[in-house]
Amino acid sequence: MVDVKDYQSPVRPTWCPGCGNFGIWNAVKRALAGAGVAPHEVMIVSGIGCGSKLPDYTRANGFMSLHGRTVPVATGVKLANHGLKVLCTHGDGDAYAEGLGHMLHAARRNIGLVDLVQNNRIYGLTKGQYSPTSDHGRVSKTSPEGAIEDPVNPLALALAAGATFVARSWSGDIPHLSAVIARALQHRGYALIDVLQPCVTFDKGHDYDYYRPRVVNVNEEPGYDPADRVAAFARAQEFGERIPIGILYQTEDCPAYEEQVSELKAGPLAQQPFRVWSEDDYEALRREYG
Repeated sequence: MVDVKDYQSPVRPTWCPGCGNFGIWNAVKRALAGAGVAPHEVMIVSGIGCGSKLPDYTRANGFMSLHGRTVPVATGVKLANHGLKVLCTHGDGDAYAEGLGHMLHAARRNIGLVDLVQNNRIYGLTKGQYSPTSDHGRVSKTSPEGAIEDPVNPLALALAAGATFVARSWSGDIPHLSAVIARALQHRGYALIDVLQPCVTFDKGHDYDYYRPRVVNVNEEPGYDPADRVAAFARAQEFGERIPIGILYQTEDCPAYEEQVSELKAGPLAQQPFRVWSEDDYEALRREYG
């Protein structure tokens, strides 16, 4: 029996009081424990940013990578030991700026990762620059006259790339977020969860009171079918006075990438016996490819 306390780390978070990362952190631990995943059975990979500190505050396997390179590192982890649950935790700047290309190809390949993007729509760790998800006109330290760019639509991009699990939640509803993460952990392949969260220090206009009346759970709407990709794409266009949350799209019909790699048929690479090559092995290789 796995308990939330099993994930308790002695390291104290340095997030600002009221930061949305606290809710996400709690939801992650609840989801892992609720799914019966022990700390040694998961690898949490992060990038650089406020949210990317999560592995340091969680008693589990963790790897803090470079900015924007969370997903390729996590892909390597999954291919080296596909018996692990692999969870990416990184911010919108990490995931949707430098990391956007990696996200799209991970979705296309359907690699077995849970990609949890902590989307506060601002660069928080570097003190308040506009990000790829900031609104048009957003005034920040790097856009004093207002951002002239429109924000990216991560859900629509993931759907267009072929993602088999596309969801959104927000840090102010820990039970909902925990349930979505738990579903993603059981999914066959790549799962994107865009998690909206307040940055109480550098984005006071999008606080808990802003999100709470706007979020709408599509999975509670009569007739909504998360297997309908076209309907999911339509709902992904909504953002403003109504913000859809929940599992917008999911299909289990596509095999995960790691299921199709022949070298993994014998089991996780990390658990396969290491074979020392002989001179005859090298000679056979030279004959085949020389």
